[in-house]
Amino acid sequence: MIIKSFEFKKIDIKKYNLYLFYGENEGQKKELIENKFKISFKNKTYNYEENYLLNNEKEFFDTILTKSFFDNEKLIIISGVTNKLLDIINQVLEKNIEDTFIILISDKLEKKTKLRNLFEKEKNLICVPFYTDNFQSLSYIAKDFFKKINIPVSQEILNILVERANGDRQSLKNEMNKIESFTLNKKKIEINEILNLTNLNEKNNISELVDICLAKNEKKLLKMINENNFSNEDTVLIIRTFLFKAKRLLSLREEIELNGNIDTVLNTFKPPIFWKDKDLVKQQINK
Repeated sequence: MIIKSFEFKKIDIKKYNLYLFYGENEGQKKELIENKFKISFKNKTYNYEENYLLNNEKEFFDTILTKSFFDNEKLIIISGVTNKLLDIINQVLEKNIEDTFIILISDKLEKKTKLRNLFEKEKNLICVPFYTDNFQSLSYIAKDFFKKINIPVSQEILNILVERANGDRQSLKNEMNKIESFTLNKKKIEINEILNLTNLNEKNNISELVDICLAKNEKKLLKMINENNFSNEDTVLIIRTFLFKAKRLLSLREEIELNGNIDTVLNTFKPPIFWKDKDLVKQQINK
């Protein structure tokens, strides 16, 4: 059954056991889970990644099937969900598990996706699409924020914040957290302070952050860290990206030691290294 995100406040969350949240708006997903679910399951929430679940299926079913006197109701949040999880989902449906509520979180899902079709067609399953925020919705969030902290701002400041959020509600909230700390003992904020305090319009991405770290460019690395407000989810992605790129560098070093020619190795390496990245990769290898 399809429910639009703005209609979800009408849902009795304990009436349904399985939810699919998909789409690009990670900030809105997080906001809904925090405000609607986690307040009801404060110390009874379990978080999983799909890959972990696929390799530890028994542990997962032990968690949802085991009951205790003090811990009857549970909230299970599974991130990075794809069609690979369908078999486990069908097992959950067959077992007709009570007092356990499962949220599946996925990125954008095509209409023909089996997972999406299952949740859209079944009346006892809830499917919620989360689309990218538009300028108007982000502007409303920013305006409401300044009203709550009692700081008057111009429409120009609101426009700058919304533009720099680049359609990402979570990015906007990260910037507002920095502004709230900055204005703790202030009664106003100037436009130049907003420009210096908030992220650059072309938001520093995680891949670039890791590349600069591996190239040992300490000055630029510290600047990027100071300009961003990374969430818990971001830090997990940073570590994964770092591991991937570090393993690639190790493989390149080993091949260079055997081959002796760095350019030949870079040109024949699989998966291919884009031409624009080769100079940076050379610098990382040398470091």
